[in-house]
Amino acid sequence: MSVNEALAQLQTSENGLSEQEALRRISMYGYNEVKERKENHFLKFMKKFWAPVPWMLEITVVVTYLLGKFNDMYIILFLLMFNAVVSYVQESRAENAVAILKSKLSVKTRVLRDGQWKLIQAREIVPGDIIHVRLGDIIPADAKLIKGEIEVDQSALTGESLSVEKGVSEIVYSGSIVKRGEADCLVISTGANTYFGRTTELVQSAGAHSHIESLIFGIVKYLIILDVGLVGIMTGYSILKGIAISQILPFSLVVLIASIPVALPATFTIAMAIGALDMSKKGAIISRLNAIEDAASMDVLCMDKTGTITENKLYVASTLVYKGSENQLISYAALASEEGSQDPIDLAIINYAREKGIVIDYSIREKFTPFDPAIKRTEALIKVNGDEIRIAKGAPQIIAQICQRRYDEIMKDVDTFALRGFRVIAVASGSSKMEILGLIALYDRPRKDSKVLIEELKKLSVEPKIITGDNSSIAKEIAKEVGINGNSCRISDIKEGKTTIEQCSVLAEVFPEDKYLIVKELQKSGHITGMTGDGVNDAPALKQAEVGIAVSNATDVARASASIVLTHEGLSDIVEAVKNGRKIYQRMLTYTLNKIMKTMQVVLFLTLSFLVVRYFVTTPFDVILLLFANDFVTMSIATDNVRYSMKPERWDVKKLMISSGSLASLLVIEGFFGLWIAEMLGLSIPQIHTFVLDLLVFSGLFTVFMIRERKRFWHSMPSKWLLMSIIGDILVISLLSILGILVVRIPYYAVGVALGFTFLWMLMMDLVKNEVFRRYG
Repeated sequence: MSVNEALAQLQTSENGLSEQEALRRISMYGYNEVKERKENHFLKFMKKFWAPVPWMLEITVVVTYLLGKFNDMYIILFLLMFNAVVSYVQESRAENAVAILKSKLSVKTRVLRDGQWKLIQAREIVPGDIIHVRLGDIIPADAKLIKGEIEVDQSALTGESLSVEKGVSEIVYSGSIVKRGEADCLVISTGANTYFGRTTELVQSAGAHSHIESLIFGIVKYLIILDVGLVGIMTGYSILKGIAISQILPFSLVVLIASIPVALPATFTIAMAIGALDMSKKGAIISRLNAIEDAASMDVLCMDKTGTITENKLYVASTLVYKGSENQLISYAALASEEGSQDPIDLAIINYAREKGIVIDYSIREKFTPFDPAIKRTEALIKVNGDEIRIAKGAPQIIAQICQRRYDEIMKDVDTFALRGFRVIAVASGSSKMEILGLIALYDRPRKDSKVLIEELKKLSVEPKIITGDNSSIAKEIAKEVGINGNSCRISDIKEGKTTIEQCSVLAEVFPEDKYLIVKELQKSGHITGMTGDGVNDAPALKQAEVGIAVSNATDVARASASIVLTHEGLSDIVEAVKNGRKIYQRMLTYTLNKIMKTMQVVLFLTLSFLVVRYFVTTPFDVILLLFANDFVTMSIATDNVRYSMKPERWDVKKLMISSGSLASLLVIEGFFGLWIAEMLGLSIPQIHTFVLDLLVFSGLFTVFMIRERKRFWHSMPSKWLLMSIIGDILVISLLSILGILVVRIPYYAVGVALGFTFLWMLMMDLVKNEVFRRYG
């Protein structure tokens, strides 16, 4: 669309809008800002009571109230509140990505109103306004140039590593920075309708699915089915035997309490919080705890090229000399450059001259003309041996036109460089007639640690993919340098169905919406996806990915959207995050296996023992004490010494239940042997309650020793905190039983028998464990 057509469509002119019309359009289009969606903190807290584990606790509260067991009810209420508060405090963080995007738009801009230039807040500009931008300005809205030429840095938006020249009728996007020139522009889109604003909408709508929540829901589902089945069996049995339902209700309560994985969410949170603290010391700040667990499962890592794989800084890659020497070519190019301008091309040439030891004598330079977008070159006038020599540096097609060398020959060499992903400038000199000296190829080179990172990721069975807004040639060349040799695809090829995302290792010419959709498509295909980035253009994908990683030089928007923020230069911390995530997974797996086994052991043993001996072998209070003794002490599993695996970890609830159920059946048998021992010791029923409590606690603690090591239990030592907590737990329960505190007193030798028996049973189970893990995982 031409400038005149755009002016007509927006019903404006080159003289701008009137203030009255601008106010009318604000009411029509809204302010040039991003609307923020805020969640009520109270509702956010209340959601912590709406999940599988809270449901089970809430049902238990109702049952204990109906049975008049108020002490039990208060304890369970405490557990319910404890879980809710821990979850809320650990997971809540300010959703400030949108706020940062909003503040980026809150700048002042020069606008033409009522025929006069005014400086107003950028939030007040509307479609149809005429604005003036110049060096250093942030473009406040999407706009079409109607006068002048500029060069803009839009790497934070599109991922393109090089500045882009914009002329009349071309579009500049909000959030871009003017690097050269000045221009008058027609505002065509504001607020959420801008390129920048659409990115904001994606950030707000993006969000990774919580795999931890799915895991807990799956576990609770199976435990509820088990509960209902056992209570049904007991009810049927009581009807057949003429046992009053009032006698079965306490049993139902015991089964319900025993089967609640109370500490499961809290233990996961603690394990991940400890991991987050450890990772922060190594240069990775975790802003979403679940990202640690997701890092263990991640099997694809999408990496933004610009600023992540590469340094987002231009370097001289190669030169092609047509006349003279390379030293002369670089020397003259440096004389036609200005370090103070901070222009990336000028800095690349000057730095290259220093690396090569080429001394630039600026005293011979009599005049310097900065880059002019109109002529697309810089110029310098130098004096050598009394002769004035003019130097020109700029776009090859421009320099070729002012020289005597053939245009086609130069452009052929430029195309050769372009195929390797290089940006090319030409240098010419002469007194009267200009002659081209040569070409200088520039590129944004990979970080020093990028290749090592790719190798490490492959060893860890994580597939690396490069995603970039740059063209396919640049992307393919960089991918080769860092060791990614798979297919290089344009995003248009994927949209047209010519190939799939999974078949491509490099995806080029990608826009922000595409990055976001790429992550979603990979997730739909069953991948746990990571995404690295540094710019606004990466924010939606960073937030959508299970593992969104913002690099050290990332924009505030990218940092706010990511779940992991790197604080050190380079990418090596990503590998550490994966390794730590897999270690934490091993700890959580140990706790989960132990919890499921203990839950099945308790509910099955209590049910079957009642059917056999016709009395309850424990009390509801003992079961609550068991929860405290086992669950909250074994939270120290979060500190255990573990090894990371070389493959991505995935939770499989079905396999977990089969493995746990197989081992739990042995623990049920252990319980019956323990019950027989208790009767052999001549213990009364109240004393048997205490003996069974000891048996279940000690069995649970020794099971931790067995389960924590996937090989034989002595293959590795537990952490000192886990060891100390288990020893402390044994001592506390033993003293309570011997002294009769909170429970019925039993002889010290009975405690010793329970301890020795459960230890010997653990040795036997350790042999069976290896076969179960081998068969079911």
